[in-house]
Amino acid sequence: MHALPLVLTAAVVLAIAYRYYSAFLAAKVLALDPARPTPAHTRSDGHNFVPTNRWVLFGHHFAAITGAGPLIGPVLAAQFGYAPGFLWLVIGVCLAGAVHDFVILTASTRAGGRSLAELARQEISPRAYVLCALAILLVVVIALAGLGLAVVNALRDSAWGTFTIGMSIPIALAMGLYMYRFRKGRIAEATAIGVVLLLACVVLGRTVSETPWLAPYFRLGKVQVTLAMAGYGFVASVLPVWMLLCPRDYLSSFMKVGTIVFLALGVIVVNPRLHMPAFTPFVHGGGPIVPGSVFPFLFITIACGAISGFHALVGSGTTPKMLDKETDARMIGYGAMLMEGFVGVMALIAATALHPGDYFAINVGVEKFAALGISPVNLHDLEAQVGETLAARPGGAVSLAVGMAQVFSGLPGMRGLMSYWYHFAIMFEALFILTTIDTGTRVSRFLLQEFVGRAWKSFGRVDWLPGTVLSTLAIVAGWSYFILTGSISTIWPMFGIANQLLAAMALSIGTTVLVNGGRQRYAWATAVPMGFVVTSTLAAGFLSVRDNFLPLARSADPAKASQGVVDAVLTGIMMVCVVLVLIEAALAWARAPRVRAERAALGGAAYAGAGGGPAQPPAACC
Repeated sequence: MHALPLVLTAAVVLAIAYRYYSAFLAAKVLALDPARPTPAHTRSDGHNFVPTNRWVLFGHHFAAITGAGPLIGPVLAAQFGYAPGFLWLVIGVCLAGAVHDFVILTASTRAGGRSLAELARQEISPRAYVLCALAILLVVVIALAGLGLAVVNALRDSAWGTFTIGMSIPIALAMGLYMYRFRKGRIAEATAIGVVLLLACVVLGRTVSETPWLAPYFRLGKVQVTLAMAGYGFVASVLPVWMLLCPRDYLSSFMKVGTIVFLALGVIVVNPRLHMPAFTPFVHGGGPIVPGSVFPFLFITIACGAISGFHALVGSGTTPKMLDKETDARMIGYGAMLMEGFVGVMALIAATALHPGDYFAINVGVEKFAALGISPVNLHDLEAQVGETLAARPGGAVSLAVGMAQVFSGLPGMRGLMSYWYHFAIMFEALFILTTIDTGTRVSRFLLQEFVGRAWKSFGRVDWLPGTVLSTLAIVAGWSYFILTGSISTIWPMFGIANQLLAAMALSIGTTVLVNGGRQRYAWATAVPMGFVVTSTLAAGFLSVRDNFLPLARSADPAKASQGVVDAVLTGIMMVCVVLVLIEAALAWARAPRVRAERAALGGAAYAGAGGGPAQPPAACC
């Protein structure tokens, strides 16, 4: 099997879905109105609420939602073969993931930029708010740890990669000042300068890594990379969005979209053979990377590429506060998620183009690989070409970079540049992840301030610096702890379960928004994917606790035992929270006729729903 048919099939299906299904959602389900003012205008403050050009906001939103999930997840799921992952990526993103993102972004925008937890309180019940807030805080800390660990594994002991990623920060700061202070509105100029400088840093990185007196400053260990990343996450969360977060994400999005398009063109030209079969024997379980069977573990392994609950935090966090027009939500909410699904397809192709022996040699430890009874094919040649040790580098990031580098090196005139393409791919992956780290930390800070602010009013003000600093420190400390104490085998399964449970929760809120807004005839658009995600994720959660976390808790090693206990307890808490929120949502659906009547009497039939009405509710409603 060659890659070209998969690329063309995915591109056609995604284009049809955007043209027709997103148009249906915009016109019928959500009834978007370009004349309805958004909170970026009604609450403009130049700091968090800022009307933003839709292309710039698309870049920020795409960069924020596209972390490690659509890159690492499909690579790890390749152990099942290319067919299961491809089908879920293409079908899931059109009918579940993009719908999820679109609906939550619209609902939050109409509710004044409220967070997901506030939407739960407003649309379902105060109990749902508490449960949702607790679940979100746990999910975010685990999710950022899972994403951050991929960065740590990719950058540790790599002066080339660390230098390139580190330089993206001052470049982004310069872009922000250029676009918003020195030459306002000159987006194209700032973009061209930023992209050229970033590419120059990729090339210069080799010189830095080979300079004896300079390389040690950028060759960092696990703890050092984690602390550096924590410092970046803190600063990006505290500074105004226009200064660092938005321009850096915008710059990253150009690199991301450009790389994915280039990779797609490379796949079309090179048309690599997929050496991994359509289905491997591991679809029935017992795989060396993902221990369970294809159902339900495929759906928590791929996670973000098809549907991601983390996106609901961005869609109810920074993005609705910067949306210029309500109709922009279609391109930004639905369109950006389709792009992420295509990223997942490209990652899957790059990984499955490796020989199974090379793929497993990179992604599992030496002992596990020896037990498989297969041999590497090109691994030693690949190590010589990239100048790095590739064997036993689990986590998916390295095997993806090797697969991408193979495709790029197969293009005419590109032979002999394998090492540059490999490190370019590492930078590409790290950019994906770090943009989620900064936005995720900021969104979590908003949520924590909102939650604590109910008891401590000053803390809830986003313009109060002590509250901003304390909340950001708490979030950064949480995900940094899990990175320093965990591993990809313990964090990634928890990340997948947490992420999909949050998606189920967000879909239940979205369904309630539609029902309360008088659009119950279209509630199937969110209810059907919600049912599937709930079923598959709760099953995966139960099996993970029973078969993975509890046996780990009984380990003779105290560190592993404590890790197993923590994993089992946190997974159980998240599962219980989601089930209780679903029960609360079902009760809210039963109350919906009365709620609609009350809102109509107050002058706003569906202020936060999909059916129109004022953008903000009367104060008495809250």
